Amino acid sequence: MSSRSVLQWLSLVAIVWLQVVNGTNFNFPAYSIQLKKQLSISQMQLILLAFAFDAGKIFGFLPGLLADRLPLWLMLLIGSILGFVGYGLSFLLLKLHIYMYWVFFLSILFASLGISWINTVCNVVIIRNFPFHHQQVVAGIAISYQGLSAKIYTDFVHAIFSPAPDKIAEAFLFLNSISAIIFGVIVAPILIPKIEFGRPRSIMRIGFAVLFFIAIGTGIYSLISSLVQISPLGKIVGMGVFLLLPLVVPILELSGNHVDRNDTDTRLHCFASEENGGVNRILEEAVKEGEQTTSKSEEMGVKKMVQRCDFYLYFFMYLCGPTLGLVFFNNLAQIAESRGHSASALVSLSSSFGFFGRLIPSFMDYCFSRTKYEMISRPTSLAAASMALMALAFFLLIVPSNITILLYISTAIIGVCAGAISSVGVCITADLFGREQFSRNHNVVIANIPVGSLTFGCMAAFLYRREGNGDVICMGMKCYRTTFVIWGSLCAFGTLLACGLYARTRELYTQKLQNMSTS
Repeated sequence: MSSRSVLQWLSLVAIVWLQVVNGTNFNFPAYSIQLKKQLSISQMQLILLAFAFDAGKIFGFLPGLLADRLPLWLMLLIGSILGFVGYGLSFLLLKLHIYMYWVFFLSILFASLGISWINTVCNVVIIRNFPFHHQQVVAGIAISYQGLSAKIYTDFVHAIFSPAPDKIAEAFLFLNSISAIIFGVIVAPILIPKIEFGRPRSIMRIGFAVLFFIAIGTGIYSLISSLVQISPLGKIVGMGVFLLLPLVVPILELSGNHVDRNDTDTRLHCFASEENGGVNRILEEAVKEGEQTTSKSEEMGVKKMVQRCDFYLYFFMYLCGPTLGLVFFNNLAQIAESRGHSASALVSLSSSFGFFGRLIPSFMDYCFSRTKYEMISRPTSLAAASMALMALAFFLLIVPSNITILLYISTAIIGVCAGAISSVGVCITADLFGREQFSRNHNVVIANIPVGSLTFGCMAAFLYRREGNGDVICMGMKCYRTTFVIWGSLCAFGTLLACGLYARTRELYTQKLQNMSTS
């Protein structure tokens, strides 16, 4: 059990790091304006590039199908190589001043395939390496760090590369290219051993408490460094320390195991001659305490899943929630530019609040899932509340005002809410459709992301061009007013879908709570 528990925690630290480096699609707004100028493209063409970053999820069924056939370390290396080649080619095109738009588009599409492969690896690790009553906590902790990705990349580019304004896009693409391959090689050995979980829940809860403390500290530091003047190098050094801190948990587990092993050996020596059977019973009970309890959700494949009403409620709720939030962030640089604000400040703000949004569901599950208030920690109830707040945030953006704070408040709310729904998405898929074919099912669900990215993004680009009277750059609140009304209405519709999903899953989560209480 000792080495198994250490590997469990190491696998969690590994996917935390992977989520940080794999969020390369989130840093696109930080250099999209400069890329638009360098490639001399229209707003519609820029939106198509944003779509390319998400289009890899259309082919997410491939890593989903192979997840049961290939070792995870090999899938990780494949994803890292795809990202290295795709972003590397994009970097070379800019570096050599070869401005071939469709070649650039295809190279970004190739890199997005790597994102899909690595995300599949992370999701499968969560489902395989942790019992279901810990999966929402684990998913929230791991996925929350993806929210910091854009800020970390932005700080790193300015600290290490210190690029001229016309070299920012090159710096980002170069860093995107090398980061995944470096961390992929570092993390792959951790994913080689197969882990069978079996640690007592009380011990694991202590480890999660430590990780929550570290994560909250990381988020606070990220937020402060976004608002307070700190040198770029100082930001990177500080964040590097915080990203290494999760290693404390497996280290403490390893040191604790040496003490436990010595204590166990002593007790076995004392009791073996007197009551060998009694010792065996003690060991059996210790193992039984940490065994996985099975979820009562029905196991089903893709064919059966798409015949269920719950699938369509969930699919379109996700489309009108996290996917719409992603489209908002893809347009954030243009939104900021149209209102005369700094894009980098808003990108850092959305990244920091997206981190907290992803962390909140797991924290609530940790605190309330075994209490009389467990209803508020259910994934579907959190999704419904987040959808309602997102709708409010979009409608706030159309309020005629010269007050800058409304833009920042709305961006923060959308970051928190989109992050929260993304965080619980892994658990909702597993709870509704089972865990045996999770990787395939979840990749089908998130296929809505490229669909929404293209549909909503093109709609926003069309309205942007219309309000700008055909000019390349549109200025003023009018540029996105109609877009925000449509997006807010879609979020309101998504709220109704989330409420319907919550009503249909009440019995499932009540049964899940009973299983956890008796385990």
